[in-house]
Amino acid sequence: QPPFGRAFAAQGVGDLRGSIYDFEKAGDILPKHSHTEDSIHITIVARGRIKAYSHDWEKEAVAGQILDFRPEEPHEIMALEDNTRIINIQKKMGGVYMPDTTQGT
Repeated sequence: QPPFGRAFAAQGVGDLRGSIYDFEKAGDILPKHSHTEDSIHITIVARGRIKAYSHDWEKEAVAGQILDFRPEEPHEIMALEDNTRIINIQKKMGGVYMPDTTQGT
């Protein structure tokens, strides 16, 4: 089943926007999607464990870890534990997309 999601926008800290997704059961999936440079995000695992994957890569992450996504890259996210929560935060700030060059893909 798709996770329950809700959007947020922070005030007083700049242009900070994102979504929070709660996965009730292990195996729940946020369906495959992609983002433009204007809507690309990082994903913070707030609790539980996830697997994110695309056509040529797969990554697992646990609570406290962050995944970085590239623009125009289709990806899907699956909960690997019940009661998993992720927070997606858009990372385009001030009109400039700044990719993370410290992590491999």
